[in-house]
Amino acid sequence: MKGRHLGYTVWLLCCLLALPRLELKGQPGLGFDEYVAKVLDGFQVPGMAIAVVKDGRTVLSTGYGVKTLGSTDAVDAHTLFPIASNTKAFTATALALLVEEGTIRWDEPVIRYMPWFRMADPWVTEALTVRDLLVHRSGIAPYAGDLLQFPPSTYSRKEVVEKLRYLPLTTSFRSTYAYDNVLYLAAGQLIEEVSGMTWEQFVQTRILNVVGMTESIPYIAAFDSLENVATSHIPIDGTVKPLYTFSRQSIANLTNPAGGMLSNATDMARWLTTQLDSGKTPRGERLFSPKTARELWTGVTPMPIPQAPEWLAPAQQDFTSYALGFRTFTYRGIKAVSHGGALDGFVSHVIFFPSLDLGIAVLTNQQCTNAYQAVINRIVDDYIDSPPFDWLSAYLRAEKQRLQRLDELDSETATKRATGTSPSLDLGQYTGKYRDDWYGDISIANTDSGLRIRFEHSPLLTGRLEHWQYDTFVAIWDTPELRADAFVTFMLDHQGKVARITMTAVSARTDVSFDFHDLDIRPVPAPKTD
Repeated sequence: MKGRHLGYTVWLLCCLLALPRLELKGQPGLGFDEYVAKVLDGFQVPGMAIAVVKDGRTVLSTGYGVKTLGSTDAVDAHTLFPIASNTKAFTATALALLVEEGTIRWDEPVIRYMPWFRMADPWVTEALTVRDLLVHRSGIAPYAGDLLQFPPSTYSRKEVVEKLRYLPLTTSFRSTYAYDNVLYLAAGQLIEEVSGMTWEQFVQTRILNVVGMTESIPYIAAFDSLENVATSHIPIDGTVKPLYTFSRQSIANLTNPAGGMLSNATDMARWLTTQLDSGKTPRGERLFSPKTARELWTGVTPMPIPQAPEWLAPAQQDFTSYALGFRTFTYRGIKAVSHGGALDGFVSHVIFFPSLDLGIAVLTNQQCTNAYQAVINRIVDDYIDSPPFDWLSAYLRAEKQRLQRLDELDSETATKRATGTSPSLDLGQYTGKYRDDWYGDISIANTDSGLRIRFEHSPLLTGRLEHWQYDTFVAIWDTPELRADAFVTFMLDHQGKVARITMTAVSARTDVSFDFHDLDIRPVPAPKTD
């Protein structure tokens, strides 16, 4: 294993020698290309695409590493990556264009444009505005409703938005930041209702075509049909491997407004240039006005300020808030506008500094955010003549601590298991049809191989139930790459019958979009017979 790892490093360095070089001033030691090679090697990231724009000019637009681990097919400036939640800025921009033309207003209630729209609380339904769709302060729980999107479900976008009325509010309206994807689906549906174009059509014709992002695609379902695309990679038992089932697990067009775009370094450079020039595209066309640029970049919802450890002190932020499809914060005292994106083995980050006229986009094919941070901070520090700082070592340390903490949490779960217990009921008494008002129907059957659970609207959420302790079982999905096994706890009533089921992820490594914990699963009463 060690020899193969060294061979990969040598090969990667040789490939990088042929790529365009970004000459950074004021940084001792390795050149930038060699630095990126060390980042890829240290974090086990197979490939990365980077775009850097400065003063209206593309300084760098290239690829590093490979599309698929074990291959020699190199990432280039045109290799497409899912940019995941960096799509949200395009949805916000689409709404901004409709505001500019007078079709909608930021602070008008959504029900003015979609009369059928409902939240769980009638007052919130009346008060929630177009702006509220974008800024994560509606009162629903973090990532609530994602289970209808990830893995793909049979629901349409409009059906998911119609189900918002069943998502309980866990905080007061506009009081608390709680990241969500589902209201971006509502924003996409609103665009369709008022423009007569689907979100995909609107983004293609009104944004991508105007900016000149000719290689970007606003629907993730195209991923499988494309040639120059990166492969998803995930760590499995400590080893990074390709996720060849990515398309089955992640591709659902209903989620496009929240995270379904595909792009590359070439096009992201054009997007950054447009943002930094307050809506003026590289081709000299006006996409949106400077006033709209200020609207998109202005923070609305305060976010908790993370406390950086002392060995990452230069990364400490002074403030952070969520704007319209972007997050805004400070880096070394300078205002930054940014967003990240993560989707089953792909992570990306877009960041720009209006006062510096500097923008950076990093797209990767391995789910490791510390890798792109080590690259971004290195670039920014050079442009602001900051004292040298070893970001690579600092973020490697952060990654090591993150993985150790996940191991500890998983170990704690295992050690708390009560051994020697058995279910209260015969297995057949746990079977039947169940329902969560938000999700829909879930069935449990007793087979020759034991209990099996099936989420009726999510083809991949099918698996066996293995007893854990007492009346808790573990749902072990037939698709292990989901990495989302979940505890299934049956709660009995005074008659010893199942009254309710709750679920929660087994591992701390499970993606937050598997919001099993938000489900309130109840038995479906048997139909009455005459």
